[in-house]
Amino acid sequence: MAPNADQTHLRNRLNGGVKVSASDVNASDVDPATVDVRSLKGLKGTEISIDGVIYDIADFVHPGGESIKFFGGNDVTVQYKMIHPYHTTKHLEKMKMVGKVSDFKTEYKFGTEFERDIKNEVFKIVRRGREFGTSGYFFRAFFYIGLFFSLQYAFATTESLSWELAVAFGVAQAFIGLNVQHDANHGAASKKPWVNDLLGFGADLIGGCKWSWMAQHWTHHAYTNHHDKDPDSFSSEPIFSFNDYPLDHPKRRWWHRFQGVYFLPMLSFYWLSMIFNPQVIDLRHAGAAYVGIQMENDFIKQRRKYAVALRICYFYLNFYLPFTNNGLNFSTLGLILLMGASESLALATLFSLSHNFENTDRDPTEHFDKTGEPVCWFKAQVETSSTYGGMISGWLTGGLNFQVEHHLFPRMSSAWYPYIAPTVREVCKKHGVKYAYYPWIIQNLISTFSYMHSAGVGSNWEMQPLSGRA
Repeated sequence: MAPNADQTHLRNRLNGGVKVSASDVNASDVDPATVDVRSLKGLKGTEISIDGVIYDIADFVHPGGESIKFFGGNDVTVQYKMIHPYHTTKHLEKMKMVGKVSDFKTEYKFGTEFERDIKNEVFKIVRRGREFGTSGYFFRAFFYIGLFFSLQYAFATTESLSWELAVAFGVAQAFIGLNVQHDANHGAASKKPWVNDLLGFGADLIGGCKWSWMAQHWTHHAYTNHHDKDPDSFSSEPIFSFNDYPLDHPKRRWWHRFQGVYFLPMLSFYWLSMIFNPQVIDLRHAGAAYVGIQMENDFIKQRRKYAVALRICYFYLNFYLPFTNNGLNFSTLGLILLMGASESLALATLFSLSHNFENTDRDPTEHFDKTGEPVCWFKAQVETSSTYGGMISGWLTGGLNFQVEHHLFPRMSSAWYPYIAPTVREVCKKHGVKYAYYPWIIQNLISTFSYMHSAGVGSNWEMQPLSGRA
């Protein structure tokens, strides 16, 4: 029998010989005897999987920095495609192929007509290589950085701590989270990786953790509103539920009927849950781990000590010094908690608006479950997100008011979203994709309250059979 030319070609590629495209490794007739075939759970800490192909990234010099190594040991198909809008299989050839995955499957598809159209139109506005932070972005970012450090100094050193200072400093921390670390940890602030890495530590300056944030937030972006894979969709359970579960679902609780009233006050505890989260010790974000993200590679292990050191510094500046200067009493404690509540409400309220509103798609992969046919990832991002306001709101929220645009192009600086938003709306209208836009934030907030109430009482299910996704 004549040798299989494709298998010989692949064998040479895997042994460092002739290069082949990812499609060669995905071929159904690949001989397991010549290729290392493993399950997703069998990936090593220096390996990633994309479209069922295993790549060794131990010695790979990533143009975007070392962030790629954060996801070692995982399938990153969706994450790769969502942050590399220009890439083709030729770019994947720069990495060393070492095998294929036997149990790879995907609920999403890329390269649809809608995706191609929206990319073509948006890239006419934002040319390749220009999608990073503009001079306007850096002016805004450094303004908020200056405000933060001024108020941090005052909060840590003053002997007359006041509620005005506590509120102002809390909001200043929120501005860092919205306007500085967010773009940076998406790799969108600058084309230079070290700039993104440096600004990304803004997450630690405000009581969070850069690496835990990446584990949770990048997973959220890949699987927005997915009931099983989006950590944001179930992170608040069982206190309240963003998911609109069927009436007989075991995750429903009787108190959810009142969540339309209490969910906003409960968000004021976000800061407390963040700074006292023990996951900073091992950097194993519970939400990301729940959906199957492996966080035991050497890259993460080496950064645990830095995460702990940064958290100790935060406690020193915002607990130890205020208590030392103002006395260990309930008054000082109350002002520290007020600072945290101010940060929490400024951050968490805006987060909750983004994907929890009337008529949002809470089941973006329903079609896949029913038919086995993957759904358009770009369409799912639009129909699970909302946009409100305009450029001024963008200056205050770091572009998070443009959630539709942000989820379509997460590695584009927020400075560009006001410019591409009209085009995105037109393309969505052309393709019949539902685009949620609210002229004012109050309208989005009212819609969120309405959604949370209806999800809590199950009013959307009262006239339907007790069935649905578990």
